[in-house]
Amino acid sequence: MICVSILLSLYSWHLDVVFGDVVKITLMEGHSVTLHTDVTELKKNDVIQWAFGVQSPDQIIAEINRDVNMTSSIKKRLKKNLQVDDQTGSLIITNITTEHTGLYQVTIIRNTLQNKHFKVSVYARLPVPVISRNSSQCSSSSSSSSSCCVLCSVLNVSHDVSLSWYKGKSLLSSISVSDLNIRLSLPLEVEYQDNNTYRCVLNNPITNLTQHLDITHVCHKCSVCVCCLGRTEAVIRLVVSAVVGVATVAVLVYDVRSR
Repeated sequence: MICVSILLSLYSWHLDVVFGDVVKITLMEGHSVTLHTDVTELKKNDVIQWAFGVQSPDQIIAEINRDVNMTSSIKKRLKKNLQVDDQTGSLIITNITTEHTGLYQVTIIRNTLQNKHFKVSVYARLPVPVISRNSSQCSSSSSSSSSCCVLCSVLNVSHDVSLSWYKGKSLLSSISVSDLNIRLSLPLEVEYQDNNTYRCVLNNPITNLTQHLDITHVCHKCSVCVCCLGRTEAVIRLVVSAVVGVATVAVLVYDVRSR
């Protein structure tokens, strides 16, 4: 049986070989993967066919046929990112995207016929979580003048992503999503004087991004009054303008009468 090896580009990755000669590959967008047939050198009459999904004529994406002296041929589907090694028949996917997620099958016809399967999962890059103050997300019964409600949120997340709040190393809450391109948000209520370390973590099976909560910056009590101060300032300006206007009119009237 031909051994199958997977070479991944310079990034964190995971490889899990399971029974049935199926190889699971998990990696991030923008990197490369090479699926090796472990054939040292193709000889006359050798045939290599790569298929995406269930193998059928319209699913074949690459082919080498030494029987007719044919070098590597890339089909239209996924053509931009595919290469085939003419010497070994290995399939190279460069600048990989989520479009390449799926099942790959290579058929090797030499003295015998052999099939190998690869299950490739590609994850989009994670957006950076944003922490903001949002009292509307906290229950009115639990919130108090000494507490602050913050919200950790992300936009356009991909499948198999979870958003979590941690207090130190302890998990406080978590939410997951299996759909594409939606918004995730998770509230947290903390005390103004809380000295614990809180962090919001967004992760998928490949990697994670962490945003730390700065209570002093996000939950400063004065920030509650920002809107109020803005409205008060506007009222004061209006009153001052009105007083100045009345005074101006009075001066004009007095001046006219005096003349």
